[in-house]
Amino acid sequence: MLQKYLRRILFNRWAAFFHDLFWVPAVLFAAYWFRFNLQTIPAPYLHGCLWLILFSIPVYGVVFWFFGLYRGLWRFASLQDLSRIVKSVTLGALVVTLLGAVFSRLEGIPRSVLLLSPILLIIGLTGPRLCYRWFKDQRLQLNKEGGRRTLIVGAGQAGELLLRDLILKQEYQPVAFVDDDRKKHNREIHGVRVYGGSENIREIVRLLDVDLVLFAIPSASRETVKRLVAECARAEVECKTLPSLIELSGNQVEAKQLRPVTLEDLLGRETVELDQQAIVGYLNNRTVLVTGGGGSIGSELCRQVAGLQPAKLIIFDHSEFNLYDIDYELRSLFPDLKIINVLGDLKNYDRVDWVFRKFTPDVVFHAAAYKHVPMLELNPAEGVQNNVFGTRMVADAADRYQVDRFVLVSTDKAVNPANVMGTTKRIAEIYCQNLDLRSQTKFITTRFGNVLGSAGSVVPLFEKQIKNGGPVTVTHREIKRYFMTIPEAVGLILQAGSMGKGGEIFVLEMGEPIYIRDLAEQMIRLSGLVPHRDIQIEYIGLRPGEKLFEEIFHESEDLRGTTHPKLQLASARQCDWDWLIDVLQRLGRAATSRDVPELINHLRQIVPEYNGLHVSDKEKKAGKTPLRVVEGRQAMEVSKVH
Repeated sequence: MLQKYLRRILFNRWAAFFHDLFWVPAVLFAAYWFRFNLQTIPAPYLHGCLWLILFSIPVYGVVFWFFGLYRGLWRFASLQDLSRIVKSVTLGALVVTLLGAVFSRLEGIPRSVLLLSPILLIIGLTGPRLCYRWFKDQRLQLNKEGGRRTLIVGAGQAGELLLRDLILKQEYQPVAFVDDDRKKHNREIHGVRVYGGSENIREIVRLLDVDLVLFAIPSASRETVKRLVAECARAEVECKTLPSLIELSGNQVEAKQLRPVTLEDLLGRETVELDQQAIVGYLNNRTVLVTGGGGSIGSELCRQVAGLQPAKLIIFDHSEFNLYDIDYELRSLFPDLKIINVLGDLKNYDRVDWVFRKFTPDVVFHAAAYKHVPMLELNPAEGVQNNVFGTRMVADAADRYQVDRFVLVSTDKAVNPANVMGTTKRIAEIYCQNLDLRSQTKFITTRFGNVLGSAGSVVPLFEKQIKNGGPVTVTHREIKRYFMTIPEAVGLILQAGSMGKGGEIFVLEMGEPIYIRDLAEQMIRLSGLVPHRDIQIEYIGLRPGEKLFEEIFHESEDLRGTTHPKLQLASARQCDWDWLIDVLQRLGRAATSRDVPELINHLRQIVPEYNGLHVSDKEKKAGKTPLRVVEGRQAMEVSKVH
């Protein structure tokens, strides 16, 4: 099979070569014929014509091969092929003229022939190539009646390159362009007309029976993409997009790069510039431990750290499947990286101590946490055990084994927390900040809001509800949240790790919060459906522990800027260490005994701004609270928990 394929290529090359050589005598004879007004060529000049043909054929043959006229395929003849032909014919004509002057002083060779023959030769070489491409394109178009009728948004360079590739694809049938540049309206690109601006999408979709809209604007802003998606949703047509300029990163525009529009396209922000040299400086050739390395943030931390060539990457996670999944991915992408997988519970002292004693990590990223707000409202003791005492276990080990730096991944829910999850993360912040004062390890905290696509977030829930036909449930019409992409959040975590001197809280700049109802509507549109018509949105009320608005920093934290525009610094609030250790011991006993009222009171002792469930002395004495929890063998009211 391979031999047959190679023989065919060689045959095609030699066929093209002899085709081009045929044109050499043909155009020289034609040039003489035109010189004598299409009359019989006089005998003296006919001798010069034959002599010129004789040494022109080998000269042009060598020049054609030298310029690579046979590397390209006629099926894809382009301006680059035309350029090669012009260069080779020009050089060949000069060599032929020079040889004619040297050996015969150009006797019997009219000067007009030397000027006219290269022009005719260029036409003779390019004409068949272009005709062959046109014939193939026409055949392809005739056979593409079943292809999806496609509208391209953007008649610029990316749109032209995309169209050129679509023409060759059986599954697409480009029928129109739209572009907001009015100078391009009613013009054509490769035979496809620019019908108007993006505001005309619905009308064009209806008139031309368009099946698919493609966005060929890699430099488009988020607002532009959002507007185009809304137009396509109103036109009830599927849309796809080319990657952004950053994603393309110099790659050629091709149909295979088209992908569905994502939430990141609509809600993400501009690419964050990182100080890669500083990040590489503290991670390259170092042993790095990532707890919760199989989770949403943890797995992306592993990916980005792996690309910085650490000496060893230790991935700690309690989920066997998550650990397997990220290990398989990283070994495929980074076959030379030494990866150590540790399956275990960060609340297990022996397991955590063994990891630090065995591998002596230089840098720890602590991303392991329970983070689902309603679930921790139902299981507060487990939230405390994992988020508070699990963090303490790992932080103490980092101090004990003199780790260089420990980066805690926190959340905006730790600011004025209204729920157990946020309160436990705030206590983890407090412990690490105060431990930093007593340790040679640099304890650094990073705090940010929601990330798009993380496990347990609202996005997967909305996707499932849309897939099931709705309704999409939003807790409150006015609820807002901060969002950023996982890669952006992790990049800033790494940046903060390079900048921290110990004890800081780095607050990631989250931009403006967005309404969750807007998020729901965008996701419905991305599914090709219309909000409130195809999929209903229902408002079900705030869940336990949920706030309308999240905050990034506490009013007493004195937020100030840093050398990085996307990172701000919140001052740490210190507390008495002995008091903190004492109250943590009492909190631990309450969590172990599942004494939820006592546990909540201790949470409020450590984090006075916790404005979630308040348990008064009277309620505590009566053993009552409005919170329904799950602790022990079955669901029970707090009044039944002792």
